[in-house]
Amino acid sequence: MNIKSKYWIEIADYDIETAKAMLITNRFLYVGFMCHQAIEKTIKAYYCSKNNDTPPFTHNLKTLAERCDLLSLFSDEQLDFIEELLPMNIEARYPTRKEEIFKLLTHQKCDEIIKQTESLCQWIKQRL
Repeated sequence: MNIKSKYWIEIADYDIETAKAMLITNRFLYVGFMCHQAIEKTIKAYYCSKNNDTPPFTHNLKTLAERCDLLSLFSDEQLDFIEELLPMNIEARYPTRKEEIFKLLTHQKCDEIIKQTESLCQWIKQRL
């Protein structure tokens, strides 16, 4: 793993731990945000590893995965999860639909999101 990939992995792992801390404090909107961030950074690590270049400046998980040929490797379940996380990045920072998304994010749902995030991040790391 190159130094750029290691950088992205270290902060992705930190983001997952932050998501867990947010779950403990019932900050559910930020659980989704941090999980999105963890996957984004893990994909950026993959991008650096595959392309030996700096990843593009975007938060769109599908765009990032597509630009490093990872999107086509995702299972349907992984793609569905990516779709589910997409609005959580924007809505946590610019909460125009905050209440709508917050209603979806129960403690149980956030716990599931964290587990899915850990699983997808591990799946991507195995391909580095």
